[in-house]
Amino acid sequence: MILMPVSQTDFDPSEASIAWKILNDAGVPVVFATPDGTPGAADSRMLTGEGLGVWKRILMARKDAIDAYDEMTSSSSFKKPQKYSALKAQDFKGILLPGGHAPGMRPYLESKDLMKCVADFMDAKKPVGAICHGVLLAARSPRADGKSVLYGRKVTCLLKSQEMAAFNLTRLWLGDYYRTYPTTTTQEEVTTFLKSNEDFQTGPTPFARDSFTNMKAGFTVLDGNLLTARWPGDAYNFGTEFLKLIA
Repeated sequence: MILMPVSQTDFDPSEASIAWKILNDAGVPVVFATPDGTPGAADSRMLTGEGLGVWKRILMARKDAIDAYDEMTSSSSFKKPQKYSALKAQDFKGILLPGGHAPGMRPYLESKDLMKCVADFMDAKKPVGAICHGVLLAARSPRADGKSVLYGRKVTCLLKSQEMAAFNLTRLWLGDYYRTYPTTTTQEEVTTFLKSNEDFQTGPTPFARDSFTNMKAGFTVLDGNLLTARWPGDAYNFGTEFLKLIA
C-alpha cells in the first residue's frame, strides 16, 4: 500500500489525482490521510477556473486531471481516509506528497505528525515522492540529527519563477492566493534546508504540461529513495517514475 496524505482543503487536484490514477491503474492500492479522518477536497479554483480571469485555461487543471480527480474522489479509499496522527510508516511501502498553493494547504505543510511520518519513511529508506509544495513538507521534516531529511539530497520543487509568475498574473484581483507564504517562495525555503544550493535542480524551462504522449515536457529528480517534481506539468512523469521506484 502507498500512503497519500492530503490537506483537508486546497490540495492541487492534478498533482494528487494523476499520480493516484497511474498507481491505481497498475493495481497499486493507495491509502489517503487527512487531519481529522474525513475526506479532503481539492482547490476548487483549480477545478473550475473561477476567478482566474483571462488566464483560466493556462492556470486551472486540465480535463484529464479533472476526470482523474472525479475518479479518485469516488473511490472507497478516498472516502475513508486515516488521520494524520494514526499514520505509521511501517504500514506502507511508500509515501506520496502532493502539493497545492492556496491557504488551506498550511495545516498540511505545518503538520508535525506528517513531518515525523515523512522522516520515518526516509529513515527506513522507503520510497518518498514529493511534488510542488509537497517538497516543502519533506524539507521541514527533521532527521534525528536535526537536519532536514533533504539535507545532502538533490531535489526540485515549484520554482520561484513559476510561483511569482502566477502571483503577478493574478495579484490585482486574487491578492496572495498564489503565495502560500507571502514572505518567501517555495524554492527559497526548500533551498535553505539543503546542504548546498547546487543540490537544487531547476530542470528545463517549464512551458507545457506533460502527458503520456508528451513525457518530455515533464521533469523529476531521483536521488536514492527520494523522487521530487516541480508542478502539475510534471505529474505524469512523477507518477510514472514513482511507480518504477516502488517496483
